[in-house]
Amino acid sequence: MSVELGLPKIRPQAPQISPRRKSRQIMVGSVPVGGDAPVSVQSMTTTLTSDVNSTLQQIAELTASGCQIVRVACPSQDDADALPLIAKKSPIPVIADIHFQPKYVFAAIDAGCAAVRVNPGNIKKFDDKVGEIAKAASAAGVPIRIGVNAGSLDKRLLEKYGKATPEALVESALWECSLFEEHGFQDIKISVKHNDPVIMIEAYRQLAARCDYPLHLGVTEAGPAFQGTIKSAVAFGALLSQGIGDTIRVSLSAPPVEEIKVGNQILESLGLRERGLEIVSCPACGRAQVDVYSLADRVTAALEGFPMPLRVAVMGCVVNGPGEAREADLGVASGNGKGQIFVKGEVIKTVPEDQIVETLVEEAMRIAEEAGIDVDLDDDSGPGVSVTTKA
Repeated sequence: MSVELGLPKIRPQAPQISPRRKSRQIMVGSVPVGGDAPVSVQSMTTTLTSDVNSTLQQIAELTASGCQIVRVACPSQDDADALPLIAKKSPIPVIADIHFQPKYVFAAIDAGCAAVRVNPGNIKKFDDKVGEIAKAASAAGVPIRIGVNAGSLDKRLLEKYGKATPEALVESALWECSLFEEHGFQDIKISVKHNDPVIMIEAYRQLAARCDYPLHLGVTEAGPAFQGTIKSAVAFGALLSQGIGDTIRVSLSAPPVEEIKVGNQILESLGLRERGLEIVSCPACGRAQVDVYSLADRVTAALEGFPMPLRVAVMGCVVNGPGEAREADLGVASGNGKGQIFVKGEVIKTVPEDQIVETLVEEAMRIAEEAGIDVDLDDDSGPGVSVTTKA
């Protein structure tokens, strides 16, 4: 005997992360931060700021990778002297990073930097200069980022708490904010960074509950690429999923372009930024009859720079392949020396294993063409040389 349940059809809804925390909005150059503005990704140059050409070249590379705000170090007078030209020529807003000498804060404001980051814990007699800084920044319309770091916490707070606890980081940040507020200045962004993601997460949670300033997220000294990526993804994912965070910087012991790649991927994974190329590939198992690792790498390389959102499933067998392909724009289920090619969940052809990558690229190009986007191939290196949108 069969029983029909007669359940009503339910239209699935995309799951949502928590709504963004309500914060005031500031402008870092042309980039809105806080409020209802999208979360921005930023990085920091590794060049000597005084080397203007090298610094601008690195900023150009970061911009091409999706960086929206860039920070440059200013530890010397030569660096300060270079700021006006860098701020003028940079395609994205420049934040001057100031430590130790408060005079460079004023130099950065005069240079036309989009914002200034100060670390109160290691700037000489910083509290005594807040009034002057607030006046100069207000007149120029330049926001200030109060950046508290576990490694350079004010000695008074270290004595009070014994170490850089979440409470110590938050108290330091809010104390400095209060000094600026006394002078009517509230064009502020805050960061409270720590190398331990657990402490960092708790610090930002406490800070978010106690103020409405926009927050810049960072796990400071996160480590080499692999470790730093994991620590940053864990910390940012926890906070952003709760609506906390307005700008992010992934701090890696790696070229800064890698920081941007990781930062953008974190935002895409959380649905906070439109996904670009997404490869869904299996981890391989005893069922696999193809080298999934190599195949996924080759597909990724061939489609690098694809100019529209595209989810590609690269599967090593037919167990999960069809199911994943249904959710993907394009995909392959491989085995027995061949691959079934899926487009929008439908099998369109079966090709020999050595033609899988070539076929996936061809079908990706077809998808782009149907969307009104022309993509020219550069020999075997994949799309991206010339992209034009059809009228």
